[in-house]
Amino acid sequence: MTSSKVRLTACVSGSAPPILPGVLAHLAPILDHFGYAAIAGLITLEDFGVPAPGETVLIVGAIYAGAGRMNLILVALLACVGAVVGDNIGYLIGRLGGRPLVERFGRYLLLTPERIDTAERFFTRYGGDIIVVARFVEGLRQSNGIIAGLSGMPWPRFLAYNALGAALWVGL
Repeated sequence: MTSSKVRLTACVSGSAPPILPGVLAHLAPILDHFGYAAIAGLITLEDFGVPAPGETVLIVGAIYAGAGRMNLILVALLACVGAVVGDNIGYLIGRLGGRPLVERFGRYLLLTPERIDTAERFFTRYGGDIIVVARFVEGLRQSNGIIAGLSGMPWPRFLAYNALGAALWVGL
């Protein structure tokens, strides 16, 4: 039997985790050890601005689910919850911390005062639509909750658009 057939047989029987290509292989030990908590936790961290491999761990979780090592519905559900919770933490940072806090620490997210001004105008003009679209744009995904909180968007409206965007993002 060739080595690729041995790997495939081991993967199908559930005795070994799927072999992941390239950079994804670095997340395998995290997912093997922390499982579903890694998916929810890393996506939550990424979505309120902490540099974390949230999107990548979602992909690895989907690969694990496809190989039968995780439950796909649970992966999707926890990814949605993590995304919504993370953005809501960002919303609270923007809403309660205000502009001084965001300007002080925003540089770590590449949020300069000029970019904050531009983003606030954009949020005021396009509202909830930008929250859904921002979910699919790296950088905006991490800062959209903060900017929505800064711009004074009502929380129930933010929550509804955020949940819709999270469901679409995880589904795609």
